[in-house]
Amino acid sequence: ISSFQVYIIQVSVGNHQWIVKHRYSDFHDLHEKLVSEKKIDKNLLPPKKIIGKNSKSLVEKRQKELEIYLQTLLLKFPVTAPKVLSHFLHFHLYVS
Repeated sequence: ISSFQVYIIQVSVGNHQWIVKHRYSDFHDLHEKLVSEKKIDKNLLPPKKIIGKNSKSLVEKRQKELEIYLQTLLLKFPVTAPKVLSHFLHFHLYVS
């Protein structure tokens, strides 16, 4: 049986706020693309942890780290987010 954690992250851009839900592996895939395409710092993404990965305290800590990761990315691309990031954040659902 394979279990995985889904992180629920609140995203804020200007006056808009919404929720995205992703597994850590989704963040990892996004990060790999941004590192190769946009030269993002490889160490920006919180590391993957194996031991105790589903403990409540670790899940809460990682969720905060992933929120900070996304906020940092949004600060790096204040005008136009890369397409892969826009898709990850579901911009297409909220941009009028």
